[in-house]
Amino acid sequence: MAIISDDAGIEKRAKRNPIIKSETIEYDNTFENSIRPKDFESYIGQSALKETLRIILEAAKKRGKPLDHMLFYGPPGLGKTTIAGVIASQMGVEIKITSAPSLERPRDIIGILMSLKGGEILFIDEIHRLNKVAEEILYPAMEDFTLDMTTGKSQTAKTLRVPLPKFTLIGATTKAGELSSPLRDRFGMIHRLEFYTVEELSEVVKRTARILDIDITQEGATAIAMRSRGTPRIANRLVKRVSDFAIVKYDGKIDEDVANESLDILKIDEFGLDNTDRALLSLIIDKYDGGPVGIETIAAALSEDVRTIEDVCEPYLLQAGLLQRTPRGRKVSPEGFRHLGRKMPSAQTSLFRLD
Repeated sequence: MAIISDDAGIEKRAKRNPIIKSETIEYDNTFENSIRPKDFESYIGQSALKETLRIILEAAKKRGKPLDHMLFYGPPGLGKTTIAGVIASQMGVEIKITSAPSLERPRDIIGILMSLKGGEILFIDEIHRLNKVAEEILYPAMEDFTLDMTTGKSQTAKTLRVPLPKFTLIGATTKAGELSSPLRDRFGMIHRLEFYTVEELSEVVKRTARILDIDITQEGATAIAMRSRGTPRIANRLVKRVSDFAIVKYDGKIDEDVANESLDILKIDEFGLDNTDRALLSLIIDKYDGGPVGIETIAAALSEDVRTIEDVCEPYLLQAGLLQRTPRGRKVSPEGFRHLGRKMPSAQTSLFRLD
């Protein structure tokens, strides 16, 4: 399987807007790509999705037709890009990877669509951020495999319908609710990726350690998995950080004590919370009596971007039951108070009973 990124267009746009460069994927050189699984056997977790995909891919091969368009959604770091690469590998086709923010102008998306070959996969990350023009260009491309183009001006204007080879679009998003209905309805398969269990993350940690040639015990892998927030990307990052401590401060082997001591130094607690997460919970408790408080107020008080809190901090805090989202704002749950060793005000206790 060859992996092709939208490098030429990215490079030109990055000169005008440096932010684009940071949003695009330097796919062949990153640590994350070096440990990405290439097949279903090495892809850990998401068992229901894998079973469904095996059937869909086998049916497509027997029909001799490209796959239906697919949409994967869920919190960051759960493997949306990785599963797209696995699908391409299993189908024996190339995958072109880009992100919605890099598709600024109509010619950006048109250029990618025109370069596709039959059966290839186009992966668009953060697809909910597509601008309206790019999205409307995708409609006929997804549905009829055609590209509607206009030539000429005023009275001489003509509309041309250019045929495209049959391809598969795989979209990934952290906010499926922000996709427009016309775009969402054109996907033949929509699937949410779930947070990983500690057991699944332990397998991820051990696999990454093997690839990086790091000696790790089962207990050490479990200790890292427990603090990985249910997310493989975080687990992989922690393996690398803990291995640094193991090499410099210990004998190079990661066991339970080495993992726990290293993660304590990194200020990552037994729930996987870091300083930002604890600051968020402490702010709501100390300044707003446990909540409810609006997300904009929290962001301003923490000097953080609202999107960072919504996309990075909140999903796991909500999943872990440490934070609650209500119509009036966010508030810390009883479990959140207990985790920080705080005592709930009596008035706050009655509020939770009412909710």
